[in-house]
Amino acid sequence: MAFCNSCGATQNPGTKFCNKCGAPFAGGTPASAPAPVVASAPASAVATTPASTGGSSALKIILIVIAVIVVIGILGMATVGFIGYRIAKRTHVRQEGDHVKVETPFGSVESSQDPDQAAKDLGIELYPGAEVQKNGASSTTFAGIHTVTANFETSDSVDKVCTFYKAQFPNAMVTTSDQNHCNLVSNERKNMITITVASGGDTTHIQMANISKKAASESSSN
Repeated sequence: MAFCNSCGATQNPGTKFCNKCGAPFAGGTPASAPAPVVASAPASAVATTPASTGGSSALKIILIVIAVIVVIGILGMATVGFIGYRIAKRTHVRQEGDHVKVETPFGSVESSQDPDQAAKDLGIELYPGAEVQKNGASSTTFAGIHTVTANFETSDSVDKVCTFYKAQFPNAMVTTSDQNHCNLVSNERKNMITITVASGGDTTHIQMANISKKAASESSSN
């Protein structure tokens, strides 16, 4: 069935002019009625917008970093606890009177507050007539380093006591002296020896220390 392009009237096949409005047909054949135009939606409206994943990825990275930090912290605490446990397990303390000995995985520590023993371990000639004081006397050994300290008192003057010890250590590295104080430091015997003499009113205080790589009593016996 043919239709007129101008008025839409129905036409017989082979008709060159419209029977109603007289409009000519191109090529003698009426054109079919134009198909209705369907408007298409804009491409921007049809296309779907992909979901944003930037924020989600950043959150995942942050959570992973936090998890790693927590795991490292837990492992560190566990390691410290294990090391502390091993040290505590291998540490032994023995005490006999004023003598204390602590054995650890890193070495042993021996300490004694016996003033007579400390005076003996000093390996230094004591000032004649000086009395050993219990307070401040100690003998400690750790990792091959032996430290002995002892305090003494005498009624003699500071100058007299200093003269005595200056004669014992003529090549002392440091020697300072005044009316009420004297200080002497020496390493002549491969030990670090410090002697401090100070006035204490009616008495003179003498403090001596000997630091060596082996017991001072062994050095004095050679």
